[in-house]
Amino acid sequence: MYGSSRQYAEQYRHVGVSSAVAEADPHKLVALLLSGALDRLRLASASLERGDQARKGKAIGEVCAIVGHLNGSLDHQAGGEIAANLSALYDYVLQRLTDANLHNDHSALDEALQLLTEIDSAWNAIPHDQRQPAKATP
Repeated sequence: MYGSSRQYAEQYRHVGVSSAVAEADPHKLVALLLSGALDRLRLASASLERGDQARKGKAIGEVCAIVGHLNGSLDHQAGGEIAANLSALYDYVLQRLTDANLHNDHSALDEALQLLTEIDSAWNAIPHDQRQPAKATP
């Protein structure tokens, strides 16, 4: 009949995320993806510390999916060398995430977190007047 408060909180969070995505421009969508990846990386790290292998693996898998999507959405024609360098960096992050998952390598998780944090900071530092509303090149 009635769900638990946890279920209601999850539904509310899902609606909030859906609303943010529906209202976001391409630049904001990339920012949301990067934020989600960082949140899941922190969860993976905490899960590794607790010895929760299943949760760690799920969180890392979600980060890999996000990074793969970001990498696949790069516009290499418009982005040129920057897009190529970012693609190589995303590939490296995916490699480190795989190492972290297979070998419970905390340093690999930390490195992936550091690299994605730097990308996130740089992305969010782009001045509003230089953001292209038609397309985003993460």
